Amino acid sequence: MLITGAARRVGAAIARTLHEAGANVLIHHRGSRGAAVALAAELNHARAGSAAIHGANLLDAAAAPRLIAASLESFGRLDILVNNASSFYPTPVGEITLAQWDDLIGTNLRAPVFLAQAAAPHLRARRGLIINMVDIHGLRPLKAHPVYSVAKAGLVMLTRALARELGPDIRVNGIAPGPVLWPESPMDEHVKEEIVGKTALKRHGTPQDIARTALFFARDAPYVTGQILAVDGGRSI
Repeated sequence: MLITGAARRVGAAIARTLHEAGANVLIHHRGSRGAAVALAAELNHARAGSAAIHGANLLDAAAAPRLIAASLESFGRLDILVNNASSFYPTPVGEITLAQWDDLIGTNLRAPVFLAQAAAPHLRARRGLIINMVDIHGLRPLKAHPVYSVAKAGLVMLTRALARELGPDIRVNGIAPGPVLWPESPMDEHVKEEIVGKTALKRHGTPQDIARTALFFARDAPYVTGQILAVDGGRSI
């Protein structure tokens, strides 16, 4: 299994949960090498030789084939690709730059396209799975984040298009998290309360909620493909 952006936060939760279920994990990171090394050590302590790391900038055109090659070199096979890595920050209209466009579209949409393309022959051999980490804001735009919202909306369509293109051998599904982790940049407490208040369950979720959903797609949903599952406490309704 290859998980992009797996060193920390939701990616690390997915890595731990699927590893506990028996998967070997290639942990991709960009700038969080220390966290990636620590996570790999934790997983390898639980099961020797079951985790490896690979650093790459997903905006680099050569990153996708190299990541797939690293997965094969580490474990000899690839069953699951989780496109989790993401850039996220505001881009108010009137202030959008080409660099922001390239970064947000590149990380959230372009990288999953080329990772899926590079992984497809190997996933097809294993009748494998691609999981794309979408966002509820790929379905309803987030104020002051038009480029991010567009990128995630593209990832929603990519999920459905890949399910059609890669079936019947490869399943492709998406997870659209709601408020499970707040951004690392400072965020007003009143805004957090407002967001949680808009959920049907009136509480925020956890990374483990997302990880359990990834496990469901991997282990318990062999007849599900092309679907986006919102794990958002009912915020999307």
